[in-house]
Formats: sequence, structure tokens, C-alpha cells
Amino acid sequence: MPENILFICGSLNQTRMMHKIAMHMGEYHCYFTPYYADGLEAGIARAGWLDFTVLGGRHRRETTAYLTENNLALDDRGEGRSYDLVVTGSDLIVQRNIRDKRLVLVQEGITEPESWLFHLVKWLKLPRYLANTSTNGLSDAYDLFCVASHGYRDLFIRKGVRPEKIAVTGIPNFDHLAENFNNNFPHHGHVLVATTPYRETFRFDDRPAFLRRCVEIAGGRQLIFKLHPTENPERARREIERYAPGSLVFEYGNVDHMIANASTVITQQSTCTFVALALGKETYTYLDQDELRRLMPIQNGGSSASRIANLCRRILHTPMEVLAQVRKGHRRRPNWEQADAF
Repeated sequence: MPENILFICGSLNQTRMMHKIAMHMGEYHCYFTPYYADGLEAGIARAGWLDFTVLGGRHRRETTAYLTENNLALDDRGEGRSYDLVVTGSDLIVQRNIRDKRLVLVQEGITEPESWLFHLVKWLKLPRYLANTSTNGLSDAYDLFCVASHGYRDLFIRKGVRPEKIAVTGIPNFDHLAENFNNNFPHHGHVLVATTPYRETFRFDDRPAFLRRCVEIAGGRQLIFKLHPTENPERARREIERYAPGSLVFEYGNVDHMIANASTVITQQSTCTFVALALGKETYTYLDQDELRRLMPIQNGGSSASRIANLCRRILHTPMEVLAQVRKGHRRRPNWEQADAF
């Protein structure tokens, strides 16, 4: 009987990644769930207080809509059946009902810089989600971590991820960026600004100063703002109208296509900075561009999902007792990258 696989989604980006991987695993029973939590965090999410995260709000609505539109099998919280493998885009929370399962973690995108909060979370062993994506991969609860590039492999190892658990596969949605030039976005030659929801995630953002800088960089060219999905759009629109009048503002739409047609791209702290750099755009960002180039997801013509699916098959066919020994550090697993010959 074919095995059951649960794909844990989150943001729309994570959801599309999970779908792409599942498309290469048609011989199995594949089910999908929006991201979820247990205990106190679950209760807070149900109350709507975490709607700025992947646990609720727009992220959950968009994920549910995507799964419905693509006729994908929904099993909310993975409670409908037993699973032989779980694939997830985040280990900031490792849900109780997946901790004894074969588990593959897939890097979603860019990780945030290591702030003082990152070091505090590691030192005091606080919940990883308090430091946001800077702590991705640090749960050590998975059997395999599929990452974007050799640069990211080195970064995760430096943070404390066990080298034998990492495979450099590239990541879906960011492994064939040149295809974004083929689009129907109607604007060209603009300055594209992709915002970051600092304030929604309780971080400082001098948005007026940022907007003034955007106007300065644009130098009279058309400014187009693509708001982050979890940003407060009403507040953002008011601020843009005040400090960057005449700008176009989009809450929805494919930001990669907007970047492809732009002459210049401005970001704060966003995965789409990878797209801007890969497509050769003049780029302004809060992030270190040299570091980003070292971390750039490998461009493999869109084959990352297939590579990840192949590794998932190998995990599926590895006995649980072997995986348990690897998790405890009593046994090293094979070098997946060499064995898979890519």
C-alpha cells in the first residue's frame, strides 16, 4: 500500500514549494495542512493574536485557498491519518504529532541576520520562533535539511546544524529565477520597493526615513511598492501617500515579475532580494549584498523539487531504527549529495 506523506505549508511561498515537491511524488498519498501549533501557541492563534504569522490571518487564508483551487487533499493539522513521512518548510515549531515521524525540512528562503535575540534564544533555549527565521534548522528534530546553496550549508553549520543532516538541493521557487522575465506585468523601467513587516513582528522600522530614501533613489522614476503579505496595508498606504506621493501600491501580485520588469529594486530584508541580484538589477537593501551572493540559491533550471522528492523517497525507505540512531548521533547517515550524484 502506498505510504502517506504530510506536507506542512505556511506562507503562500511555502505552500507552492510543498506542492511542487508533491508533484514529483505521485506514487504516494500526499496530504497538505496549513501551518499549525500546539498548546498555548495554538490557543493564541485561534484567538487571532498571531494573524501576522503563518499560523493565521492572510497566510492561512491564502494557503487554504491555494489547496482548494489546486484540488489538493487537505488534512488540517495532520490529524486524519498516520503518516510515514512529513515534509515541512519550518522547524521553528515542531508539532507534537510529527516528532516520531520521518521528517524532512526544506529551507523556505532567506534567513534573518543573527541579532542579539538569536544568541539569547540559543543560550537560554527559548522557543526558536522568538528569533524568527534566524533559528531555522536549529531544532535538530528532522532527518534531513534541504538547503538552497553551499553558502547556506556553511551558514547553517556555523549556527550549529549537524553537517550530516544537510543536503544542498536548491529550493523550489528560487532555482530558476530567469524564468521571471517571461511575465505579463504591465509596468517596465520602474523602481520596485518590497517592504518588510518589521513593526508587525515587533521590530523597529523608521518607515518615513526609508520612504524618503526610496524617493531619493527613484530620482523621478515611477515608484512601485509591493507590500509584504503580513504588513498592515492601510497604514502602509497612508505613509506612502504622505512621503512618496504618486507611487503605485500593490498588496497582491507576483513580486518576482515586478522585479524582472524593474530597473532598480529596493528591499529592506526580503527573500526577493535574491531575485533582484540574480536578475542583475541595481539593488539597494539593508542586507549585505556580498553575503547574499555567497548564499544565492543554486540555479538548476527548476529541478530542486525533483531532487528533494528523490531524497524524500530515500528517507521513506530508510528503517526508522536507523534514523533514530542518526538523530541521537550514534550513527552517521550516508552523504546524500554524493550518493544522489547531483
